[in-house]
Amino acid sequence: MRKESILGLEHIKKHLLSTVENGRIAHAQLFVGPSGSGTLPLAIFYARAILCQKNPDSCHIQMDQLAHPDLHFSFPSASTKETGSKATSDDYLKSFRSFVKEHPYGNISAWAKYVDLEKKNIEIKVGEGELIMKKLSLKSYEGGYKVLIMWQADRMNSEAANKLLKLIEEPPKNTVILLVAENTDRMLNTIISRCQVIEVPKLPVSVITAGLQLQNSLNENESTAIARQANGDFFKALELASNISEDNEFEELLIKWVRTAYQAKTKPSAITELINWATAISSLNREKQQRFLNYAIEFFRQAMLLNYKADRIVYLNPKTGFDLKKFAPFITGNRMIAVQEQIETSLYHIQRNGNGKVILTDLAIGMTRILHGPS
Repeated sequence: MRKESILGLEHIKKHLLSTVENGRIAHAQLFVGPSGSGTLPLAIFYARAILCQKNPDSCHIQMDQLAHPDLHFSFPSASTKETGSKATSDDYLKSFRSFVKEHPYGNISAWAKYVDLEKKNIEIKVGEGELIMKKLSLKSYEGGYKVLIMWQADRMNSEAANKLLKLIEEPPKNTVILLVAENTDRMLNTIISRCQVIEVPKLPVSVITAGLQLQNSLNENESTAIARQANGDFFKALELASNISEDNEFEELLIKWVRTAYQAKTKPSAITELINWATAISSLNREKQQRFLNYAIEFFRQAMLLNYKADRIVYLNPKTGFDLKKFAPFITGNRMIAVQEQIETSLYHIQRNGNGKVILTDLAIGMTRILHGPS
């Protein structure tokens, strides 16, 4: 990644460049930050600064393709029929380079989907550790530094972690190890203690807003609303931006559900309408059903925040003319708990291939009890 393509984090970029300029490059560093904050782009930016001190013209061209001979990647993978029983990053390197160029802020779920490993347990295994040690024991191709970037380092199994620890304790000359992780809970304390830790914060709303306007044809209001919803995660913001038309569809479905459920107490035919509504939702594919239910949770949460006068963090602005302010008083804290529990139960069963029509009918009718029950 080039400096200008990394959103915000100016103080960290400045610090990293200064370590290169002053010859104070720590041999083991750990970039820790939440999903979508830019930890991987930062690590690649830093690797570029380290490796491109010599032969900058050719080096920058190679780094743009993530194909510099002294840059090595390690990341979670899984064995398949094609890779055999001992898969390593090398088996997926071409795909990983493409993934990072397309989705530099992508997360582990996006990576698993990208290489069709969603049903696999992807991790960094001991074979990976052995491969890393072999690669880094070789001389630098350019005669300078060698850099290893290990993405999702918190997904190392214990055997791989012990291999890495040995490498960090006795690193080959001019070798820099950059670990990238979302948290350190599952990492060996002995590895963390031997690394210089770079804490990467969530991205501010203003930074994500500017990034969305740069990459998408969205106006400032739309970009700001998405940025607030993304909660510091630029990859999530990009996904939300690409689903604007879907959100409009979801809004219409949810409002129909809420209005019909509210009418059920005085309008007997409303139950039939709710069953028909559930049938329509169950005809969608399961992934879309799940996205709708997650959208519904957030919609109710926004109404609750408005009810409790937390206007500053309310970004939802219904496009269908639905008045969120009039609906908000119905969504108290207790009702929000009930709504979330019922929707999450539905999500749980849908994810486990339950009968969608039965699950969603139960959810649709359950809303009448919540809206007419105690506040």
